[in-house]
Parts: sequence; C-alpha cells; structure tokens
Amino acid sequence: MEELTPTKIEQLNKMPIIETSMGKSDDGKWVIHKTTITSIKPIKYYEKMLERTA
Repeated sequence: MEELTPTKIEQLNKMPIIETSMGKSDDGKWVIHKTTITSIKPIKYYEKMLERTA
C-alpha cells in the first residue's frame, strides 16, 4: 500500500467532513436519510470574504 505524502495529507485535512445516517420514522412509514457536511475554515478566511463584499 502506498504511503500518503505530506501534501496529500494537507489536502485531505482541508476537505469537508461528510456524514450520513439512515433510519425509519417513528411511525415506520418513511425512510429518513440525513447528510451532514462540516466544513472547517479559519476566521481569517471569512474576514477576507467579508472585506471583498463590503
């Protein structure tokens, strides 16, 4: 198995975290499929974005 390079590890750390879960509703009539995307960015990223729109 190939080892990950430091550059690839850095790329993977910047990717959003995607979590999914499935289950039945309480009455059993529906399938609920929930997807959560978590993106972590530094505050400076948003400060720069806000500077551009102001």
